[in-house]
Amino acid sequence: MPDRTHDFGHYGAHGQRGSEAAAHVLDSLTGGITSPPTTARGLKARLRYLTRSGAGHAAIQEAGITVTPRTLKAWLAGKQRPNKANLTRIDNAYRALRRRNVARYLLQRLNAGGGTRVEIHPLDQTHVPAPHRRVLEYRRLNIRTWDAIIDAWSKNQPRALDDAWIDQIVNLGSQWGKYEYVTSVGFAA
Repeated sequence: MPDRTHDFGHYGAHGQRGSEAAAHVLDSLTGGITSPPTTARGLKARLRYLTRSGAGHAAIQEAGITVTPRTLKAWLAGKQRPNKANLTRIDNAYRALRRRNVARYLLQRLNAGGGTRVEIHPLDQTHVPAPHRRVLEYRRLNIRTWDAIIDAWSKNQPRALDDAWIDQIVNLGSQWGKYEYVTSVGFAA
């Protein structure tokens, strides 16, 4: 997933949508393969993960990888290397399948014990001139029900994820709009 850092106007505040920051944290909680797909080890590990099940083969097709079984075997054996576009598709297919496979586990962990506390770090205003800075303090929020967030994240639906995230941050009160864009969010499962 590309980093989508936004520049807020000509004053120079920096941040990202809170839902994007939450998706990054959820992706980091999935564990999995740490070697990049550009290395032989990372590529082989992803291909093994994808070719072990019917769901993996479906993820390959959903990602738009249209190669013959022979080419796929050559990739697995290291005799042939996918082009850059297919490397990206393989990584996307791996991430999509991994998300689906761990979603139920993450949901169970995040909802356990009455929910999970989330730390919300406001926009980075270090480059904003002092007279134009907004007062944005660090906030904490306990999200009790993660169902909609995890569902949208596991299906890679950014719009639905954003809606689900906003449905939760409105619990910050009347100032929730100040936290739609953040530097980062933090939570653990």
